[in-house]
Amino acid sequence: MPATEVIASWNARTPTGTWIQVELEATYSDGATSPWYVLGRWNSGDDRQQPQAAVIRRTSVDDQSDGRTTVWTDTLSVDDTASGLRVVSYRLRLTLYRKPGTALTPTVWRLGAMASDVPDRFTVPASEPGLAKELTVPRYSQDIHKGQYPEYDNGGEAWCSPTSSQMILEYWGRKPTADDLAWVDPDFADPQVCHAARFTYDYQYGGCGNWPFNAAYAATYKDMQAVVTRLGSLTDLETLIRAGIPAITSQSFLKEELTGAGYGTAGHLMTVIGFTESGDVIANDPASPNNPAVRRVYKRREWENIWLRTKRKNAQGTVVSGTGGVCYLYFPVHPTKEQVSALLAVGVR
Repeated sequence: MPATEVIASWNARTPTGTWIQVELEATYSDGATSPWYVLGRWNSGDDRQQPQAAVIRRTSVDDQSDGRTTVWTDTLSVDDTASGLRVVSYRLRLTLYRKPGTALTPTVWRLGAMASDVPDRFTVPASEPGLAKELTVPRYSQDIHKGQYPEYDNGGEAWCSPTSSQMILEYWGRKPTADDLAWVDPDFADPQVCHAARFTYDYQYGGCGNWPFNAAYAATYKDMQAVVTRLGSLTDLETLIRAGIPAITSQSFLKEELTGAGYGTAGHLMTVIGFTESGDVIANDPASPNNPAVRRVYKRREWENIWLRTKRKNAQGTVVSGTGGVCYLYFPVHPTKEQVSALLAVGVR
């Protein structure tokens, strides 16, 4: 399908002194091609962990555009969708790097991209409820970390993505070891959330919300894989929940648009863990004052619209973009047959 957006994701491990670079070249609907864009320079460590050996800081790359498409942190976007220009194909280039003198090398077992052409829309069609099920997922609040580790964007609302990532990783039984967490201030609760923030932090973007970096972090855990994708409906989410796969979703909204949230946001991640008998969305929302308050039930129609729309008005009345169904999916390297079928049904292989 010709696309207006492309988002890559990868699963890899990079021993000390190694890293990878992911690039994309797009072919346009008029036959022209883009330059090779850097979508990420990534390693699974950092210079705090190995200050003498690390060779890069995990980073996106700013200021990449050819006047037709632009890279916005983690997303390649067509600049003027109304012109009819589309990306009709793309090539990914993966380069493995290592420090001179070492024999170590990165290991990569998954590389791909999600390409989509979602129409401009302020509202989306309503779906019919089809599942009542709730997965048992740990609950972590981002708010209790407010002010922690300014070098990783100061906790609180800036940590919605790594907090969500940590909840889903622990649902799958993965978490950092005591040695992994030894660097965290012992006075801080839920040190694994601090750990997730540190290892998803994008040093160019200056935050922990880089979508592919969160997926890549999840895949550093044993026998895990992860993708960034886009779903088309709550029916797709129901398909995943039925198979035991929760999702991390991206959305933005005004306070009055989501009953019970108690806040508005220009961009936020939360986890969808189930559906009520009436079809409402059960979410572990990290934007909560404490861990017990994380589980929320949101009205199906409200939640569906704020997640799937691609256009909205902000508090100033200005038209801005919505994410259009973007989510992260984390799942085992060896999923069950039911999980394989569910993933295939939503376009993930």
